[in-house]
Formats: sequence, C-alpha cells, structure tokens
Amino acid sequence: MDIQNTQSQMRKGVLEFCILSIIRQGEVYPSDIVDRMKAANLHILEGTLYPLLTRLKNAGLLTYRWVESNSGPPRKYFVMTDKGLEFYNELERTWQELADAVQALTQPVGSANEENPTQP
Repeated sequence: MDIQNTQSQMRKGVLEFCILSIIRQGEVYPSDIVDRMKAANLHILEGTLYPLLTRLKNAGLLTYRWVESNSGPPRKYFVMTDKGLEFYNELERTWQELADAVQALTQPVGSANEENPTQP
C-alpha cells in the first residue's frame, strides 16, 4: 500500500474546507491562499486552486472584485457570499463531527475520554 497516496487523498478531502476557512476570514487574493496553506503545511499549487475557486464562484459560494495593481494586471480578490457562509457552517459542523468520531476511534479502549460502561 502506498502511504503517500493515502496521505494525498486525506489532504484532498479537506482542501475545499481549508480554502473556504481562509476566505471566510475576509477578502483574499489567491496567492495569499497558497501562502496560508503552505504555512499550515498543506501545499497547493495555483493550478489546483484556480479551478476550485471558479467552481465555488459558479456555485454561488464566492464572489470577487477586481483591484487595480501598481505592478501588473488587475487582481481578483475573493470573498464569501451569504450562501457560501451557510455552506461553510454546514461543512464546519460536518468537520467537527468527523474529527470527534476519529478522535474517539483513535483513543485506546478504556481511556479517560471514554464513557464508563454500564455495570451489570
């Protein structure tokens, strides 16, 4: 079994949630998303990011505005829509449920976090 493939699939599974988490914090330029992801040790290429941003925009979860740049072409800054915020909140609930379930399953049986079984 290839551990790198499994690790890659796990990261891909949370990629959209992580990107939306960054955008939820405020208007952002795509290279800033790449930098934030890299700082969190979740590397993403712009060639992966732009199609995802376009898909999220087409779904009505994001919008953008053009900002003139002094050092090149105008830049596209993304922000979450109200629909996007609702979607994000649902993803956040799902993530918390999943994280809690994984945490429960990875704890040794009989650990302090496990509920006491019913005594006969």
